[in-house]
Amino acid sequence: MKQEYPLLDAIDSPDDLRQLTRESLPQLAESMRHFMLDSIAHTGGHFASNFGAVELAIAVHYVFQTPNDRIIWDVGHQSYPHKILTGRRDAMAHIRQHQGIAGFPRRAESPYDAFGTGHSSTSISAALGMAVAAQRDQSERRAIAVIGDGAMTAGMAFEALNNAGNMDTNLLVILNDNDMSISPNVGALNNYLSKLMSGRFYAAARRASEKMLAHVPTMLELAKRAEEHMKGMITPGTLFEEFGFNYIGPIDGHDLSVLIDTLSNIRRLPGPQFLHVVTQKGKGYRLAEENPCLYHGVGSFNPATGIVSKPATRQTYTQVFSDWLCDMAAIEPKLIGITPAMREGSGLVRFSELYPERYFDVGIAEQHALTFAAGLATEGYKPVVAIYSTFLQRAYDQLIHDIALQNLPVVFAIDRAGLVGADGPTHAGAYDLSFLRCIPNMTIMTPTDENECRQMLYTAVNLNTPCAVRYPRGNGRGITAETVMQNLPVGKGRILRHGKRIALLVFGSPLSAALEAAEVLDASVADMRFVKPLDVDLVSTLAHDHELLVSVEENSIMGGAGSAVSEWLHSQCLPNQLLQLGLPDKFIEHGDHQLLLELCGLDAKGILDSTRQALAQ
Repeated sequence: MKQEYPLLDAIDSPDDLRQLTRESLPQLAESMRHFMLDSIAHTGGHFASNFGAVELAIAVHYVFQTPNDRIIWDVGHQSYPHKILTGRRDAMAHIRQHQGIAGFPRRAESPYDAFGTGHSSTSISAALGMAVAAQRDQSERRAIAVIGDGAMTAGMAFEALNNAGNMDTNLLVILNDNDMSISPNVGALNNYLSKLMSGRFYAAARRASEKMLAHVPTMLELAKRAEEHMKGMITPGTLFEEFGFNYIGPIDGHDLSVLIDTLSNIRRLPGPQFLHVVTQKGKGYRLAEENPCLYHGVGSFNPATGIVSKPATRQTYTQVFSDWLCDMAAIEPKLIGITPAMREGSGLVRFSELYPERYFDVGIAEQHALTFAAGLATEGYKPVVAIYSTFLQRAYDQLIHDIALQNLPVVFAIDRAGLVGADGPTHAGAYDLSFLRCIPNMTIMTPTDENECRQMLYTAVNLNTPCAVRYPRGNGRGITAETVMQNLPVGKGRILRHGKRIALLVFGSPLSAALEAAEVLDASVADMRFVKPLDVDLVSTLAHDHELLVSVEENSIMGGAGSAVSEWLHSQCLPNQLLQLGLPDKFIEHGDHQLLLELCGLDAKGILDSTRQALAQ
């Protein structure tokens, strides 16, 4: 029997939502949480942040005339309620699955998704652009950025605030703060004052008093200081006032009456407005309230029992890195671990507990993370930056200018290299080999198994140059990582299988598929290990002994490891035919990781078919 969700089943758009009475909205919020619990428990996805944003999504769509008014949900971890209210309730059954809807907002999916988000801290900049466009179009439409407290740690958010405060545009920034606690008494006082301070009478009186007191400078200054003092006693808003915003809050983000009254008042106020809303991650599901970190991103689970840990059958590459980092720290007192707000995802939890004085989470600030590491390296320390491939893109200038140009020994442990399945193109690590390979002084390694990953990390930390070890998301091949660590010969690969006519040059994760294809083709297989410096001696040997060379990598073909092989063959005037296999020149959509590899021709069958086709030409 189909599950029924009172009120929610009748809503196919925000227009339907706005037909409801305000008194019925709390019931709608409860119904939405029941629906999301059933939905996410079945499909997996982002959980705790979405549960905390239910009332906020309802209130924003209830007050503003979306999609004409533009709402940008920063990062997108809090966008499921928004998707449900904007005609995608039934599509949630296939969220993050191949050909299903995305886990993040994307413009091509719905007119209600004003801006595509997946990386954090972009919402204020984009909303400001939309607000300026509305101003130039002489339009009354509003631009609203909903940003979390974590995303506010990024420099880009403050760059946008600084710019917006100097513009007379109708921009609303909503800070969804789920890290701040708020007591009932203080909450009630702030709720009342926020409604009062967002009202037209207060705003008009404030402007009138400023004009009148402008003729008496000392009085104006006294009045401003008094107002700031009063606000500072009960709110953290002085900083945002200094940026030029009218700060309102903090208010209870789960009180729909307060949210709607305050947003309705703000909608009529001109200029940049800043609303501080306090919410609770996992709101309405006790297990997620108690452990929001565990319930940040989940797989399928039983809602009645919650997430039950299952013993891992194989180590993940992230766990290999985690173990190596702790072991290395025990023998190297100058090793420092750095992460831009990805402690759990990058595997630094145990390190942070064992070596808290040598662990630094710098927040969502990738640029700062790299230059901070560079500063440590100048003083003889050994910084290890644990970062996702897709987030390293955000600090490219610092990588070149602050680290590589000065040839500083910073180690990059690059997680989530290659495709990442359900998270899709915003999180895919499809380009790191391409954008790293062109940088002087860089050493780049691609492990094919768990032990090789451990030994490469050890090799990297002992080099006196910038070095990257890139590894995929998920499990390794089941090869036990040896406790003893040893330096690998830099720039040297190894032959794993000897065959005829064809040589597969494998860089990293596609090794298992390549070995399977090689058995059918009777091909040689080389684990190249290093993208830079490339093992040109090995390439030369393989070129002389084989008719066809095939490079295989889980990175963009354009500019990747295969391109390095092609460039060297061309420089030596070697006539060998080279087939480059990797990710095509397009963004790969979300879906099951293995399915995506098949679609890109990087599974065993794809490698086999492409190689046979190349031989037949």
